[in-house]
Amino acid sequence: MASNTTQHVCPPPMKATSNGAFQGDNPLDFALPLLILQICLVLVLTRVLAYFLKPLKQPRVIAEIIGGILLGPSVLGRNKAYLNAVFPKRSLTVLDTLANIGLIFFLFLVGLEMDPKSLSRTGKRILSIALAGITVPFALGIGTSFVLRNTISKGVDGPPFLIFMGVAFSITAFPVLARILAELKLLTTDVGKMAMSAAAVNDVAAWILLALAVALSSSGHSPLVALWVLFCGCGFVAGAFLIFLPLFAWMAKRTHEGEPVGETYICATLGAVLAAGFVTDAIGIHALFGAFVLGVLVPKEGPLGASLVEKVEDLVSGLFLPLYFASSGLKTNVATIQGLQSWGLLVLVIFTACFGKIVGTIVVSRACKVPWRESFTLGFLMNSKGLVELIVLNIGKDRKVLNDQTFAIMVLMALFTTFITTPVVMIIYKPSKRTGLAEADYKNKTIERVDASSQLRILACFHSTKNIPSMINLIEASRGSGRQEGLCVYALHLTELSERSSAILMVHKARKNGLPFWNKGRKDSDHIVVAFETFGQLSHVSVRPMTSISALSNMHEDICASAERKKAAMIILPFHKHQRVDGALETTRTDFRWVNNKVLQYAPCSVGILVDRSLGGASQVTASDVSSSITVIFFGGREDREALAYAVRMAEHPGINLTVIHVTMQLGSGGEIAVIEINEGSNTESRLLDEKVLSEFETQISQNPSLKYEERMLKNSAEIVATVQEFSRCSLFLVGRVPTGVVQPLLNGRSDCPELGPIGSLLVSPDLSTTASVLVVQQYYNQPPSDLAVFSEDSDSK
Repeated sequence: MASNTTQHVCPPPMKATSNGAFQGDNPLDFALPLLILQICLVLVLTRVLAYFLKPLKQPRVIAEIIGGILLGPSVLGRNKAYLNAVFPKRSLTVLDTLANIGLIFFLFLVGLEMDPKSLSRTGKRILSIALAGITVPFALGIGTSFVLRNTISKGVDGPPFLIFMGVAFSITAFPVLARILAELKLLTTDVGKMAMSAAAVNDVAAWILLALAVALSSSGHSPLVALWVLFCGCGFVAGAFLIFLPLFAWMAKRTHEGEPVGETYICATLGAVLAAGFVTDAIGIHALFGAFVLGVLVPKEGPLGASLVEKVEDLVSGLFLPLYFASSGLKTNVATIQGLQSWGLLVLVIFTACFGKIVGTIVVSRACKVPWRESFTLGFLMNSKGLVELIVLNIGKDRKVLNDQTFAIMVLMALFTTFITTPVVMIIYKPSKRTGLAEADYKNKTIERVDASSQLRILACFHSTKNIPSMINLIEASRGSGRQEGLCVYALHLTELSERSSAILMVHKARKNGLPFWNKGRKDSDHIVVAFETFGQLSHVSVRPMTSISALSNMHEDICASAERKKAAMIILPFHKHQRVDGALETTRTDFRWVNNKVLQYAPCSVGILVDRSLGGASQVTASDVSSSITVIFFGGREDREALAYAVRMAEHPGINLTVIHVTMQLGSGGEIAVIEINEGSNTESRLLDEKVLSEFETQISQNPSLKYEERMLKNSAEIVATVQEFSRCSLFLVGRVPTGVVQPLLNGRSDCPELGPIGSLLVSPDLSTTASVLVVQQYYNQPPSDLAVFSEDSDSK
């Protein structure tokens, strides 16, 4: 008799690699090529979404969550042919395993961001705000869970569900919050510090509660199992403190500043992370808890932690985390939210989560006498969730605590709360931005001034170690006669805020020496800062290192704001091209050029752009060894006078020889001479000022043999080039960006660097043979330069 029983045959496991399409194999039937296709699809989609969301200043986690949902059954997965071909069920185990390995290392990085010392120093106000941000939404989350259990989550295990919902409501994503604060330039403000400290306390408490929820969900049929899980988890934490804390401290002592961290230490640490994950998974908590604990134990001072971040972060955040979002998106089916009841529950969950977090934080902040605007800002900042909540939800989904509909509702809640954070904070607590030139509240905005004996303040900006030797040598020359109070330099390290910048790098750098603060007797681990501090001690110049962390699109705001706060008379910027071994200039990054252009437009003081051709050599020159010749090409106008004033101050240094070439143009009949005028009053007044400055300089020549003055009457551009070539063996040229008088457009419109002006463009032209560095000076004026406003960032990519 035939049997009617239907036998379910499991598909065979996927082989790793195929023999190729030419031999009849479909690559999508094999694990490795299918995984590669999935990775490429996830990366392309999430990067495209991140590009379109960038104008909204959304963190990349938003694009990755949306991308995961789009790839899942909510959108593209509605096409079963696509879902079975690209994301078949038998491939999800491999995808989930790879994504969870990335998650383990991501939680290790999150632990690295946590500084137990800073948590122990948390004041009562921060602790009260953090507790309010946990307890109120946690209580509302438990209350909401009762509503969900009676509607769409019937039959779920009560205690784990209550705690999972409470944690999901109360958690704050520390890494996402750090990224948002950095984007909005709030890291070093009072509200930013309070938000970061409260979020750190919040995160630690949330992870402890989540461990409790996981232990309860793993209890099976006996409540004693949950107690064993908790006791073993506490034992693991105690054992990690006893074993790994002294081991990491020993590693940190054996890693010295400026030296690479040994490969053995890196591999041992990463292996320990995986081993800790295995132990906590065997206990029954989750593998990510072991990784998180080890991250907390790694010393935050010294190069060990930073090196681990550098080694791990790009791979984890760029590759593994998008896979985790794709894996989560395949579990999220928004189509399960159907009917008036489900959509009403979604609104209820979003409202309750936002209300508990925002109102709880605001009420306690006001009780702690935090102003209203800062209190509202704190409330919305603490409401950001993103990735961390998604981790919580996925654990709940894997543990069968959350069903499909509840999971989809909670994912949408996390997406909404994170999405609104940035725009709402920008409206409530919009950072002050320089939309134009504002009148600063200080007088000495230029080097050319009435009181030449007053302190000169310079903001010297640099991007990398390549800029340091020449910048230090320029500062050495700028200190003039060596008066201790004569020169004050703020060395601003311009650090790009990219997607790979982790919270540990951003927060610790910003708090130690970030804008607008500087080091106060503490030894920073950044060797760049140490270089400037050492120079300041040896040369008796007041050097105050600073760090600005911002996106290139608004880096000029930090530069201009720093100059105004520090009352600088000049900003010195490195040129966007550097010298190759063969002597030619090549572009470092075009983006730096647009930063310079914007600083020229919006600066509250004078600006100098340094074209570096190894000024003073490839290393720092001591004061006794300085032997430089400086040439000023003077046509006339305020910017040439500013260049001359700076050069005269440099000439006070005993190792500096200064030559001033006063060029006057004789109109010819060839028609190749152009007149460039600056609206600084009448031309007569400008000429009178030029004559006065030159006359004063001539009177100094008799008292200082290192000064020379020449006058040249030139007729055409060829004579200008010949004159410049005559002095090409000097160490440094100082020129005004836009000289006045009669000047030939030297490069006949071929200059791609309007920020250097006609003479500066000639001096960096490959047609001119010179090894001299060039400092192009723009004097502060109460109107932005009109010749730069017409250049857009898309006009040139050179």
